Amino acid sequence: MPRADSRDARPDAGRRPAPPDEAALVARVAAADRAAFEALYRAYYPRLRRFLERMTRRLPLVEEVLNDTMMVVWRRAHTYDRVSKVSTWIFAIAYRQALKALSRVDDAVPPADGDEAVPAHAQPESVLQREQWRAHLGQALGALSAEQRAVIELTYYNGYACREVAEIMGCPVDTVKTRMFYARRKLKTLLALNAEDAI
Repeated sequence: MPRADSRDARPDAGRRPAPPDEAALVARVAAADRAAFEALYRAYYPRLRRFLERMTRRLPLVEEVLNDTMMVVWRRAHTYDRVSKVSTWIFAIAYRQALKALSRVDDAVPPADGDEAVPAHAQPESVLQREQWRAHLGQALGALSAEQRAVIELTYYNGYACREVAEIMGCPVDTVKTRMFYARRKLKTLLALNAEDAI
């Protein structure tokens, strides 16, 4: 009889460890557990950074707002009530911190820098078209209000439902839908104008 492979003998063979329960991490952060806070910070850093870059459109603000957000998480972890998802709670803090930071800045919204790598096999013409499209989209997004950009980012890039977006933004669901309607209409108009200019 062939001997069983030792890897097959273990029920968890080949599996990655389950991610820590985020609510449990927040509870540990509330108890001043620095290791739990570091784990939460590492887990949320990429998502928060992307959200804040797209919402604020000001790279110098991003790290400041992100760090302010996580400082609030550290100090206010004891207030997390498990009614909403941890991600909703943290993004709500980030949203409020971003609005505060933006209220202190009165300059025009700069265009966004590209953050996607160009495929190695891409043709020069398609790369140029893609870069032009991204520049037009960046200009159009820059013309939206911070609230409208947040709705677009939370819905399309983070996959939140309207109810969750409303919770993050601290407003009624109908307000989220209204902001989304006007944001999409404005984007459509601006992108159409850019397309006409490019002809």
